[in-house]
Amino acid sequence: MPLSNTDQNRFSFLLLMISIFVTVSFITRTVLLLTDFIEVDIGFISLLKLYGVGLFYDLAASFYYIIPLVIYLIVIPNKVFNTKIHKLIFLSFFFAAMYLLIFNAVSEWFFWEEFGKRFNFIAVDYLVYTHEVIHNILESYPIPLLVTVILVINSIVFYFILKKSTFITKTFGGHHTLLQRAKRGVPFLLLPILFFNVLEAQNLSNVSNNQYNNELAKNGFYSLFSAFRNNTLDYDEFYKTKDTNVVMKDLDSLEHFNDKHLELVHNTDTTELKYNVMLVMVESLSAEYMGAFGDDRNLTPHLDKLAQKSLFFNNLYATGTRTVRGMEAVTLSIPPTPGRSIVKRPDNHDMFSTGFVFKEKGYDNKFIYAGHGYFDNMNDFFSHNGFNVIDRMDFKEEEISFANVWGVCDEDLFDKAMKESDKSYQANKPFFNFIMTTSNHRPYTYPDGKIDIPSHTGRDGGVKYTDYAIHDFLEKAKTKPWFNNTIFVIVADHNGGSAGKNALPLWRYKIPLIVYAPDIIKPKVISKLSSQIDTMPTLFSMMKWNYKSEFYGNNILDPNFQERAFIGNYQRLGLVKNKDLFVLEPDKTIHQYHILDQGLKNVKYKEMETISEKDELDTIAYYQSASYLYSHHLNRWKENVQ
Repeated sequence: MPLSNTDQNRFSFLLLMISIFVTVSFITRTVLLLTDFIEVDIGFISLLKLYGVGLFYDLAASFYYIIPLVIYLIVIPNKVFNTKIHKLIFLSFFFAAMYLLIFNAVSEWFFWEEFGKRFNFIAVDYLVYTHEVIHNILESYPIPLLVTVILVINSIVFYFILKKSTFITKTFGGHHTLLQRAKRGVPFLLLPILFFNVLEAQNLSNVSNNQYNNELAKNGFYSLFSAFRNNTLDYDEFYKTKDTNVVMKDLDSLEHFNDKHLELVHNTDTTELKYNVMLVMVESLSAEYMGAFGDDRNLTPHLDKLAQKSLFFNNLYATGTRTVRGMEAVTLSIPPTPGRSIVKRPDNHDMFSTGFVFKEKGYDNKFIYAGHGYFDNMNDFFSHNGFNVIDRMDFKEEEISFANVWGVCDEDLFDKAMKESDKSYQANKPFFNFIMTTSNHRPYTYPDGKIDIPSHTGRDGGVKYTDYAIHDFLEKAKTKPWFNNTIFVIVADHNGGSAGKNALPLWRYKIPLIVYAPDIIKPKVISKLSSQIDTMPTLFSMMKWNYKSEFYGNNILDPNFQERAFIGNYQRLGLVKNKDLFVLEPDKTIHQYHILDQGLKNVKYKEMETISEKDELDTIAYYQSASYLYSHHLNRWKENVQ
């Protein structure tokens, strides 16, 4: 890749672009490090690894970034390239490319503040659902000010480069044939292939046991590219496996079903109860926000009182960190599979779902969402798994008192849910309403005058407004003729944040589950270690239902309930049991972390050197079987029941 220091050479511009890219990436990494300085391992060796590997990722990302430019420099002939008009156009694109780099850096800071991660699958989703995301950004941040500040910074840097750098003067005026240009440009196109093979084969970002360090070692641009490519993960290819027959036999011992038969859930009392069910899935309601778990900010005064009047499950864990994971867990009652949630996959119709169980019992099922249900593929999933869909498109203008880009406010949503319940009641049908809230979501805007925290000031206000709206909902519901025969289930979709020092920060996954029905259920606190996937099997047991099941979830209230929980992100899959966390990694390894101490906002672990064969098999059995059943269409309603 010979580049002369004296001759005019248009490819010298590539070195300038690479230098700018790496510099901006270095500054971004440093700013993010300082943002969470107390969480980062700042030992000399740790920082050396972080910045060393980070530089490698930055270089790799820079070569991806300049691919269009390299092709352009090869194909544009000299008589066009060296004209004054082209120089002006070229420098204009250079200005825009620099602006994009700085804008990306600022975007990474906001993404890091929200999730404690470099760009990942969530960022990919944000690029797909542009309407919600763009308006969310516009409502959450002072965009005109940010755009102006970035423009000023970019202009200053651009002026300095034009006046001080010799790269620009060397770029124009050269005369090289197409073959000469190809010889100099092609190596720049081959390097991304080399970087790709190295980085995909080895996860170099694992520089520490501290996940903040690992995230900082990455490059956001490259991580975004990688997330596009790897948004689904084949279990057998990336994770440790056992023989399928061995796995299914172990699953049968754990859950009493395999790929050959379903479990028959049988209750000795033959009188099934047809209570109405209002399931409220609350956006991002972590345990850490509730006074019932020890928080002292008084963000959930109504839910804290409600927990005292209900069955309150205070040791239950979400399966993931996205809304669609919570929906998947409650509706399908399965552990998380790697990659995207099944809710977002195209092959998700007629799953073995709680919707069909309710439907078989004669229920009128509705998924009621405050926003547009095309987001995250929710409408398609629910409409093909036993539900009728009610989303923002079904709200009349007079039914909306307040809304932001994510949907109508929680009060309007609950009012709509009560109207839909009235319709089912008047039709003399028991109803199951799956209600998904949105107010506890950035930009955290809600009607004024409802709570003592002003709208648009942060998550604390979002949590407290949702708490207020749920209380208002229940008070209004008490006036309805169906209230005394209705069970209200309140559960979070996921935690309010996913960042942590550990690969799967357990404390982040703890969520509340409240089951309230004053004329039906006696208040009690249930402290068994349990999972979000146990929600509906527990409810079915309370209603004394007999049904065939291919659910991994079980009745938490059963004296023989085996305590365990499933947690995961897009790549790591965790099983929690007996004070241990077992984590399957996408490099075919499995790790065991013994839980030494667990608080509201922290968990201390000790990594174990060896894992028992039984624990390894059980961990693999849960996750390998879940992926196997899905990929082979074995957990489908029609194939198994009809």
